[in-house]
Amino acid sequence: MTTYPPQFAPYLAASPIVAADHPEIRRLAAELQAAGDGSPTDTARRCFEYVRDQIRHSWDYRADAHNPLTCAAPQVLAERTGYCYAKSHLLAALLRANGLPAALCYQRLTLEPGGERYCLHGLNAVYLPGHSWYRLDPRGNKPGVETRFTPPSEQLAFALDYQGELDFPGLYPEPVAAIQDLLQRCASVQEAMDQLPDATALPPAPLNLPLKER
Repeated sequence: MTTYPPQFAPYLAASPIVAADHPEIRRLAAELQAAGDGSPTDTARRCFEYVRDQIRHSWDYRADAHNPLTCAAPQVLAERTGYCYAKSHLLAALLRANGLPAALCYQRLTLEPGGERYCLHGLNAVYLPGHSWYRLDPRGNKPGVETRFTPPSEQLAFALDYQGELDFPGLYPEPVAAIQDLLQRCASVQEAMDQLPDATALPPAPLNLPLKER
């Protein structure tokens, strides 16, 4: 079993949102690990692909009658739907349940190309032996959006093509307060979309990722 530095402890911990100790999270995490060779890299890939492909993105399926707004990892798993933030909570929980340090990360993306409305986008980073921290985006693929697990190269959902879009280096062990508030307070997917937080919602993070120029 891999031993990690003490500062990694928050990224292995369970919490009410990143519920790595929940029975259903632990069951699925063990199932995904057992389906492969058991290595950290293969296990991380299987967890990522499960959340990317099996959990629907809330906005992509907003027309469906059953599309509740989710936040905590067990709820995301039970309902099989979530915004990017919620999907990242589930992926972090699955990774941690398999003993892999996992963080929540954020980008600033435009909601209106050429306009002035921006929002935070949620994704993850996992610590992989031989690769250090590696970002991965379980948002879910659709025409024009394709995410893959290809360490050490990143293949994230969005390329930061517009002025004002940013990568943030913070590695957060828990969802930032504004994200938790949004997902727990709003009554619908549409209401949450209308109130997506911007970068001012980000506090300092305990650890930072050395981001490359993109």
